[in-house]
Amino acid sequence: MIRVVVADDHEVVRGGFAGLLATQPDITVVGTAADGAEAVKVCAATTPDVVLMDVRMPGVDGIEATRLLTASPAHPRVLILTTFDLDEYVYDAIRAGASGFLLKDVRAESLFDAVRVVAAGEALLAPTVTRRLISEFARQHRPSAPDPAALSALTPRETQVLRLVAEGLSNPEIAARLVVTEETVKTHVSRMLTKLGLRDRTQAVVAAYETGLVVPRSRA
Repeated sequence: MIRVVVADDHEVVRGGFAGLLATQPDITVVGTAADGAEAVKVCAATTPDVVLMDVRMPGVDGIEATRLLTASPAHPRVLILTTFDLDEYVYDAIRAGASGFLLKDVRAESLFDAVRVVAAGEALLAPTVTRRLISEFARQHRPSAPDPAALSALTPRETQVLRLVAEGLSNPEIAARLVVTEETVKTHVSRMLTKLGLRDRTQAVVAAYETGLVVPRSRA
């Protein structure tokens, strides 16, 4: 059973998501919260697997709440809820430890799938979303100089896979590019995450840009 907390300052949205999730036999909503501070308290009491987190909330916002939750002993996985897929706060939320994001107008089936994917330990960041996120990152941020120490634990192939992940390629696309099986790519991704101490693919994208391994093109 996947345990979920829904945090949103709008009661209708909060109740709507909670009601939809409650219809699934493998998902249970163990709590709801109207702001980030309440979300942290509810999660401490209920230890959910996944938190649906609105970004813009009064007081403690979704970004700070995400940072606090992912650093906590229970470290639930956080799915950011946003109205726009290029919300100016999405990158900051992912950098704070979120495993991905969903638009608030998401279809019910996509919502259920997203919760299951994240609960299983995968990042919810589709390649097309990764590419848009990279474009926004290129506009707002300047990557630091390459940090050889941060990447020295990786083999040349793992470094290559990290670069392709950061460019927005899916596992099948990476497999085709490198002429290897998808299982081989999954193994490389898993080892790369372990060596760099990263939780998921989303954090790998951020790490690749922050170390300067990949430098995005500036958007016109």
